[in-house]
Amino acid sequence: MKQDIQSRDDIFLLVTTFYDKVRADETLGPFFNETIKDWDTHLDHLTTFWETSLFMTKKLEKKYYGNPLEAHVKVDEMYDNRITELHFGIWLNLWAQTLNDLFEGEIAENAKRRARKMGTFMYLKIFEARQKK
Repeated sequence: MKQDIQSRDDIFLLVTTFYDKVRADETLGPFFNETIKDWDTHLDHLTTFWETSLFMTKKLEKKYYGNPLEAHVKVDEMYDNRITELHFGIWLNLWAQTLNDLFEGEIAENAKRRARKMGTFMYLKIFEARQKK
């Protein structure tokens, strides 16, 4: 029986397994593989992001500080505004698939909900940023 996400180690497993899938995906892979130069640092940063997001009430060694929206708008600009809802859909499907493969429980379900909300918000804000040009 699978367990729920309980620790930073669990989140690191989730993030690394997920991004292995993303990097191998023919649609998403090129964006990520060409943009991210230091994967170890990036995976640690994403682990901190998700740990902060999922364990808000816990006292954490590391807290996420950053602006993921700004970073994604810049990536969209770098790729001539080619990021579409298809990319977000694939990303969300891979995220849910990875969660389902590894975990089950309330925190895992929360991770799916947060990713859906974040993906929707991110896509809308990227589209909005394009209109301001």
